[in-house]
Amino acid sequence: RVFMNLVSNAVKYTPAGGSVTVRAWGENDQIKVEVSDTGIGIPEEALPRIFNEFYRAKNAKAMEMEGTGLGLAIAKDVVEQHGGQISVKSVEGKGSTFYVTLPRG
Repeated sequence: RVFMNLVSNAVKYTPAGGSVTVRAWGENDQIKVEVSDTGIGIPEEALPRIFNEFYRAKNAKAMEMEGTGLGLAIAKDVVEQHGGQISVKSVEGKGSTFYVTLPRG
């Protein structure tokens, strides 16, 4: 569910001709996954709230894309319930990368 949400968002907010990349690897006692896109990005002022329930960044709203603002909040909750962490780096107009780290086993 977590990765489906991240990939679905990446595809939804990346215009035609852009790219979405998923990488996964093991490192020590952790599994790491990155979902990167060349989409619309997230405004800097939105980054601290992006995992809050019902929050949608202004540029996502402006695109008139459907969404409830729950997907990333649920993803964060699920990752944390499994002892992991989720974070994001983004530049508005250039794209986003979401990072998920989970314990092995």
